[in-house]
Amino acid sequence: MSSLLHESELRHESDVVWLEDPTPLDYVRQALDKTPRRRGKPRYHRDGRMIGYTELDQHAEADPDSGLHRRRVFFLLPHDRDTQPHGVYQIGAPGEAIDPRTIEPGRVGEKTPRSQQGTTAIAAASS
Repeated sequence: MSSLLHESELRHESDVVWLEDPTPLDYVRQALDKTPRRRGKPRYHRDGRMIGYTELDQHAEADPDSGLHRRRVFFLLPHDRDTQPHGVYQIGAPGEAIDPRTIEPGRVGEKTPRSQQGTTAIAAASS
């Protein structure tokens, strides 16, 4: 599991919505963003691109101070492995990186050899 999120923070997730097919991606970054709504595409204020997000069930309550909901967003930055395969993350991955194949509503997601080392590194090690 990711060391950055806990499943208790995700208990009201009902769906994962993918804006892009995550199948070819070794990893996606995940973060909890504050949004005004439980459902629908949240605003995105980072470099790079949003790959997907979660939607919350009807029981999810907004933060009493801000009135905002905490929802998970999956994204990639311009220097990530998918766009720069020989860059800084050719081998290795950022701390918030998880394998998109392990993402489910209410579950943090996992770090796998593919997400942490990359398919190129795994193929070279098995040769």
